[in-house]
Amino acid sequence: MNNREELHRRREASLLGGGMKAIEKQHAKGKLTARERIDLLLDPGTFIEIDPFVTHRCTDFGMAAKKIPGDGVITGHGLVEGRALFVFSQDFTVFGGSLSGAYAQKICKIMDLAMKAGVPVVGLNDSGGARIQEGVESLGGYADIFLRNTLASGVVPQISAILGPCAGGAVYSPAITDFVCMVENTSYMFVTGPNVVKTVTHEEVSFEDLGGAATHAGKSGVAHLTAPDDAACLAQVRRLLSYMPLNNREDPPTVACDDDPNRMDEALDTIVPADPEKPYDIKDVVSRVVDKESFFEVMPEYAGNIVVGFARLGGRAIGVVANQPAYLAGVLDIDASLKGARFVRFCDCFNIPLVTFEDVPGFLPGTNQEWGGIIKHGAKLLYAYCEATVPKLTVITRKAYGGAYDVMSSKHIRGDFNFAWPSAEIAVMGAKGAAEIIFKRDIHSPEDEARYTEEYKQKFANPFIAAELGYIDDIFEPRFTRPRLISALSIMATKVDRNPPKKHGNIPL
Repeated sequence: MNNREELHRRREASLLGGGMKAIEKQHAKGKLTARERIDLLLDPGTFIEIDPFVTHRCTDFGMAAKKIPGDGVITGHGLVEGRALFVFSQDFTVFGGSLSGAYAQKICKIMDLAMKAGVPVVGLNDSGGARIQEGVESLGGYADIFLRNTLASGVVPQISAILGPCAGGAVYSPAITDFVCMVENTSYMFVTGPNVVKTVTHEEVSFEDLGGAATHAGKSGVAHLTAPDDAACLAQVRRLLSYMPLNNREDPPTVACDDDPNRMDEALDTIVPADPEKPYDIKDVVSRVVDKESFFEVMPEYAGNIVVGFARLGGRAIGVVANQPAYLAGVLDIDASLKGARFVRFCDCFNIPLVTFEDVPGFLPGTNQEWGGIIKHGAKLLYAYCEATVPKLTVITRKAYGGAYDVMSSKHIRGDFNFAWPSAEIAVMGAKGAAEIIFKRDIHSPEDEARYTEEYKQKFANPFIAAELGYIDDIFEPRFTRPRLISALSIMATKVDRNPPKKHGNIPL
């Protein structure tokens, strides 16, 4: 056999992966193959494979006779909406997608190239974990990948799609990346599986309950997005990438906008109820202000008291952080603080301006919160906003109470433009609670309480004192929010702000 024939033989073997039977088994589980996934992720015809002929080096346990070109992971580069990225796609049809030393080197190679080129990395995960036959070489391969994930963090965007099993050491690479997307019913993540859990803790739990998409989207917060199948998951990854720059030296892409930047939505004028105790959906506010159909929420099932996601204003990409009065009155708790802080820091890493919609009554009280560390976890959100140097715009729609007022991108922590609606209440606390403290000795009846509450409300439960002090740049009717934000975003597009020189800060972890 000459070299050309050998090339074709090896190429065909690489393309076939674990063979037709293994491919059919993959399809029977409702899963796509590694190559089918790449085809859906990338623009048609743009994928260029790297290392299709790499094989493992293991000779123990009969592995010398079991070599498949590519060795269980497909690596290369391509385009998404015409923009470059590197991708690896784990192939469960080859040794269950298990990671070998050679396999890890393939992933490390494209990550190194991505850092040099300054383009994102997308990992399509579907692996049984470390290849047991290789022992410590496989474990070392994971560590090599973790190091690169860490060094690439904040330099190029990293997205992980979990499209099958992801267990043991394998979970830490996705955990370091910026966004994790999971497929319902066919993917799972856990450090130790149900069998080990049963042996150690005597708990009986299914794969799905322990580490399925619903668990990580709603309980642990590990997953940012879920999808019903592989195709929908990969479509989410494509959409995520559309809001991001290629690297930390670039601005996010601007798209043509057919939504009038001067559009005013009069429905905003009545969206906040007159009764301050009544809820409303902050997503209705966001969707009416940003470019039509541009809001893309992430982590929608976790910590519903805060809403985060991407959108566009006048075609410019922004990160949205919004308190949600329709869930726990929009109060800040441990989970909301973690969710918000992680998102704020991502946006700051990649030059994505932050727009904050504020309606927050404070931090959630209680022993569970205090013992759980609300002080340090709440400080993470504060730290993230303080540290951020991207343009920061804030709109106070209603409540801005206590320390939570400070935290939510206030003027005091380098907010660039801080606006308020007439319905805003900027105070240390709610009027009733404040009156009970200030006029404690003077309240002898419900009528007294009502009178003093109204007195405090008239004096402090408004945006005017803050505006007089310059803490609020302007107060306007809600309908003007979109044009005012677009104008502010435009003028701050050339913003330059820097933190003091340091190796890195010490965020309260």
